[in-house]
Amino acid sequence: MRLDKYLKVSRLIKRRTVANEACDAGRVSVNDRVARASYDVKAGDVIEITFGDKKTKVEVTRVEETVRKEEAAEMYKVI
Repeated sequence: MRLDKYLKVSRLIKRRTVANEACDAGRVSVNDRVARASYDVKAGDVIEITFGDKKTKVEVTRVEETVRKEEAAEMYKVI
């Protein structure tokens, strides 16, 4: 699954366009490398998102195309 779509489906970022813009601006890194929106996310990847002075670091536990709102938090583990 594409990185921008994963960020939206997992609800780490609210909209896919915002996720895409964050990737283009270099604010999203996967496994300590700046990642493009087209990066293919796999279980075990570590994603770090920077917005201003706030940093969020999560480990991907599972990747699914669609998920209910209540189950979205199960797609990742906060580090």
